[in-house]
Amino acid sequence: MRPVLFLSISLLFLSCNNKKTETNNSSKVIQNTSEEKKEAKKDTVIEPEREFPLLTDDNAMNFFLEYEKHNKEDKVRITTDFGEIDILLYDKTKFHRANFVFLTKQGYFDDTQFYRIVNNFVIQGGNTDDAKVKHKRKQIGRYLLPKDTKRGYKHDRGAVSMPSSEVDNPHKLASPYQFFIVQKSDGAYHLDGDYTVFGKVIRGMDVVDEIAKQKTDNAEWPLHNVYIKKVEILE
Repeated sequence: MRPVLFLSISLLFLSCNNKKTETNNSSKVIQNTSEEKKEAKKDTVIEPEREFPLLTDDNAMNFFLEYEKHNKEDKVRITTDFGEIDILLYDKTKFHRANFVFLTKQGYFDDTQFYRIVNNFVIQGGNTDDAKVKHKRKQIGRYLLPKDTKRGYKHDRGAVSMPSSEVDNPHKLASPYQFFIVQKSDGAYHLDGDYTVFGKVIRGMDVVDEIAKQKTDNAEWPLHNVYIKKVEILE
């Protein structure tokens, strides 16, 4: 009888040990799973919700058509290293005005440059080789605007116009991130019909003239960067 009792006790002991081992292993599995979830959570990047859509050639026109109805501002101030330039934006060129107001409110033009200077012709701004500005442009979107040249506006001295894109562009679609100001004393009327005049300088042509005097390299880029510190809406 004793051998049978001993065998029963031994089996009971082994059974308890097995349950304890299984419990320990189960605990380790649960612990590892929890840690993996924590790590996965750390690696998950939550993108902020966009206030506006990423603009493309397909949606930009509809977007600005709606945007201009609720954003009627028509005056902006450009602050540069040489002083301030105030601009009146024309309501008749709705898409171009709305685009400029939108980009201004997004802070796009801040820290861009007047990157092309041709004395007695134009100064051209809104571009830069700064990676931060390129990132802002990427976040807003990639799109072009159609010409709007039949509103009666001409490239008089002080006219604010939008250059065409550098891409293959036979219709001279406008590059929305850039603009130029006519500095030439007797205007630049050979540009009429090809580029959209969407505003005019109402204060600060002396600043435009000073910027136009800056020395440039052979590519018409100023030897000393001419920064646009900020562009803001005027009430």
